[in-house]
Amino acid sequence: MVPLATATGSSLLRHRAFVAFWLARTCSSFGFQMFSVAVSWQIYALTNSAMALGMIGLMQFLPSVLLALPAGHLADQYDRRRIALFGQILEWGALVALILLTFYQWSDKNALWGLVFLISLAKALEGPAMQSMLPSLVPPDVLARATAANAVGGQAAVIIGPTLGGFLYVAGPDVVYGVAAAFYLLSIIMVSRIRYVRPPQPRLPATLKTLFAGVGFIRARRDILGVISLDLFAVLLGGATALLPIFAKDILHTGPWGLGMLRGAPSVGALLVGIWLSRHKLEKNVGMIMFGSVAGFGFATLVFALSSQLWLSLLALAALGGFDMISMVIRGALVQLDTPDAMRGRVNAVNGIFINTSNQLGEFESGLLAALMGAVPAAVLGGVGTLVVVAVWMKLFPHLRRRQRLETDTAASR
Repeated sequence: MVPLATATGSSLLRHRAFVAFWLARTCSSFGFQMFSVAVSWQIYALTNSAMALGMIGLMQFLPSVLLALPAGHLADQYDRRRIALFGQILEWGALVALILLTFYQWSDKNALWGLVFLISLAKALEGPAMQSMLPSLVPPDVLARATAANAVGGQAAVIIGPTLGGFLYVAGPDVVYGVAAAFYLLSIIMVSRIRYVRPPQPRLPATLKTLFAGVGFIRARRDILGVISLDLFAVLLGGATALLPIFAKDILHTGPWGLGMLRGAPSVGALLVGIWLSRHKLEKNVGMIMFGSVAGFGFATLVFALSSQLWLSLLALAALGGFDMISMVIRGALVQLDTPDAMRGRVNAVNGIFINTSNQLGEFESGLLAALMGAVPAAVLGGVGTLVVVAVWMKLFPHLRRRQRLETDTAASR
């Protein structure tokens, strides 16, 4: 519960609805991370096929893109808490099915792919609704700290969840699925306890105009357009972490243990910075802090690209994760605060598409460049490209550069 305490201002613990929200998100994140490790290992054990593993990514990617806009529309029209509950109950049910299939030895790759697809479908449905609830659970002046605390729970799950899942897999994948289902059950209980009241919304038909209303809203709000597009292009160019196996083996001359440390370093940096941000309020110069953190991300990428020492590479990756956390907290809070409640579902859906797509395409871009010119030049180009994007965006979005506070500049950004 450390991330929910604060050294300045009121404690996040005083907002009971947010505490329930935080516990729900953290528990479901732990469950999902454990499930992800177990299902990938189980499918590979059944098939011994890299293509079968790749299909897991496809089963996760398709729902996140195809269902995002309809899910955002639903989140703006109906009870968000009930939508989130429905999505998590579906995920829990799929995990129970995985337990039964594995325990009775009925599982095959098609059944596992189908349940992965169902869980991804439920997560895509749940995501915009859960994200859109957050600004209503805390006052605007502590939303950034709440966003950081929420991210801390997610990073803790990324660090601990796979390790715990791998350890429990020794007893069988059904055991891992059972513990993951228990985490989801806790999350469902916490979501049901969130006190979230929202006036009834007018029912709008799901036309192309209403589904794409979030895109039009983002285009009309310069600050929101600036932060979302900044993240899109910076991540596209700064995907050096996709090349970690190459750096570990060919440049840093380390083994699997070193690769594991390299993979964990960004999450450790993000976790530490996230804890600090959850305890301290960003008072001023948030625009320049955001641009500076993205520039720091690019510079850390350059240091990593040019490093030939494991310790320096670890520090660079930890710094990269920390800078990314600062940028993510500011961008997330700014988008939420600058968006009216009636539009948050659709705007969060569009933002989610950009985030998912940029992460995946960024890894593809890094791999393609590494194949053409080598891993080090590809990573250097990514770091330099990120710095160039920061400079260009500071010129294109001067109001965003001059923005002082997260919660007071809304009118001027429209």
